[in-house]
Amino acid sequence: MGICASAPGKAILFGEHAVVYGAPAIAVPLSSIRARATASVTNSPLTIIAEDLARPPLTIEAVDLDLADPLALMSRLTMRHLGVASLTGEIRLRSDIPIASGLGSGAAVSAALGRAIARLSGKVIGDDDLSRLVFEVEKLHHGTPSGIDNAVVAREKPLYFVKDRPIEVIGIGAPLWLIVADTGIASPTRDAVSAVRSLRQRQPKRTARTFDEIGEIVRAARTCLERGAAAPLGALMTANHHLLQSLAVSSRELDWLVEAALGAGALGAKLSGGGRGGNIIALADGDSAESIGRALLEAGAKRVTMTVAGAGPHHDDDID
Repeated sequence: MGICASAPGKAILFGEHAVVYGAPAIAVPLSSIRARATASVTNSPLTIIAEDLARPPLTIEAVDLDLADPLALMSRLTMRHLGVASLTGEIRLRSDIPIASGLGSGAAVSAALGRAIARLSGKVIGDDDLSRLVFEVEKLHHGTPSGIDNAVVAREKPLYFVKDRPIEVIGIGAPLWLIVADTGIASPTRDAVSAVRSLRQRQPKRTARTFDEIGEIVRAARTCLERGAAAPLGALMTANHHLLQSLAVSSRELDWLVEAALGAGALGAKLSGGGRGGNIIALADGDSAESIGRALLEAGAKRVTMTVAGAGPHHDDDID
């Protein structure tokens, strides 16, 4: 009998980088791309097999377990939270979320793993508790994470997020056609966050003004989302991209894809995530989404994913 659990990717629509310093951000789940964990009962100590990574199987009860390993840390944190001292079984992980591309791959893998461990042990882990555990693992990936990745991935709902404040679920007034285009350039979020921190130390007043402007855009964007006002929302996305350019977290490849999306009729476009590689996200109407996707591939995108935000979460956790 196989036990299946999963978690979605995510995209930050507005507010990346500024959110680390207290500005609001808006993120949405990308339910069409997911990390999945399939657990099976065995008589051996819990073993984690990451099918997408070139790494040996990980035995969680090993004496020399390295808790600097994200999979090891998530396993131990989840078992401790559930009050499980030891566990037998095997969990296989696989993901179609690109790694180091700003789409929440690390958080999704951790969340899927946590859910699988809970179900393998016959227990339940709530979304809030799961988010808190994934956040601890995100510190390994990103150094000083804002907490937005774990929050949206664990809940699989659009969120309005301000660091150290209660998370708010956003109602989306009309479904949003989103096109995510991957530059194919890996860009660990930790590096981009560190670069912005250095810029803030060198130019505190300028970066503070930029963060404030991003915050104003995010608040306006929330109103547009709740009203289903796609055209002004797109304009706000493009304005947010220009401010991220001023923080030096864009790149030639990202800017090229943003321009390609806008030239093909997108309502707006911006980098999404850490930047300096990774992805852009474009907003389209339903009629133009496919043509924009083709234009992005022609412009050099390595992968294009289309999804509809606001269409409801995707649930595929089950027992085979």
